[in-house]
Amino acid sequence: MRSDAPWGTIRWNVRTSWVPSPALIIVRLDHKIQPFFPSVGQCHPGCLRAPALLNRTEWCYQSQVTCESHCKGPEKWQEVGSNCGSSNQSPVNIVTKRTLPDERLAPFRFTHYQTNFNGNIKNNGHSVQVNLDHGPLIGNGGLEATYRAVQFHLHWGADGGPGSEHTVDGERYPMELHIVHIKEKHGTLEAALQDPTGVAVLGFFYEESASSNKKYDPVVNALKNIARAGSSAVVNHISLASLILPDGNMTSYYRYKGSLTTPGCAESVVWTVFERAIPLSKAQLGAFSKLNFSDGTAMVNTFRPVQPLNGRPVYRSGSRALAAGVALLAASLSAFVGLSRPN
Repeated sequence: MRSDAPWGTIRWNVRTSWVPSPALIIVRLDHKIQPFFPSVGQCHPGCLRAPALLNRTEWCYQSQVTCESHCKGPEKWQEVGSNCGSSNQSPVNIVTKRTLPDERLAPFRFTHYQTNFNGNIKNNGHSVQVNLDHGPLIGNGGLEATYRAVQFHLHWGADGGPGSEHTVDGERYPMELHIVHIKEKHGTLEAALQDPTGVAVLGFFYEESASSNKKYDPVVNALKNIARAGSSAVVNHISLASLILPDGNMTSYYRYKGSLTTPGCAESVVWTVFERAIPLSKAQLGAFSKLNFSDGTAMVNTFRPVQPLNGRPVYRSGSRALAAGVALLAASLSAFVGLSRPN
């Protein structure tokens, strides 16, 4: 390929694709040979043929970043929203042995979570989302106020592979559900984002199970009708309670202060990440990968990489701390009994 410019002639042989490993490309400028070493995942210089496209501010996930797309992947999200480069970002890796017990993190109080509703599920080009207008509420759980649910969406991998946003001890689950709530006093999500604790998100992991989860049939079946970005479908007779864990499995959770996980990354979120995972079959998990992003490519690996905690504490619920204490006590008693037995 040849490009004539005022400062000289540039010659290169490149393909507009990702560089799978460091490579050497020779660029001739004014008869001087200068090496160019693209890093892993960096585009070749040949991708610079459309400079007008480089000014686009569309954000995307890493799975969408190509020379042709020119969208801004997670490493450049701060160019889309300055908050994305701040110090209290989400998601994070939860290191269980470093979590701090907090007895104030009692069980939640759920209101209207059992109420059946007909929802509109939409492929918004980045994920699937269901807006909620029937007034589900959460309280207690160490929250400073009552929060109202306004929408839920999901993040997933590829064909049931790792795809959760939060990780636990470095483990990434196949998928993660986010139920977004705002303080009751705020009328909109936009208003709540101006409050440092205006948003409360409940995060639930998924795990692969041998059998399908029938409670998820309405959602999974609707995915067939929203493969294209911008399309939507009706999901009939579902409730939030049917999509999450049973009450008895929601007493163990983690809590920290963070942000939205997509641009603009507002740091107004009180995060709750539940320890137990919701079971779905491999086929159910894989159904989400049949959707398409706004650019028409397969909607896979829709998660932001984990962000540094930067000294933020991660707390664990009192019931989880109690369970850990009971387990430790049982182990100690077992060891004591073993040592006490005569030879």
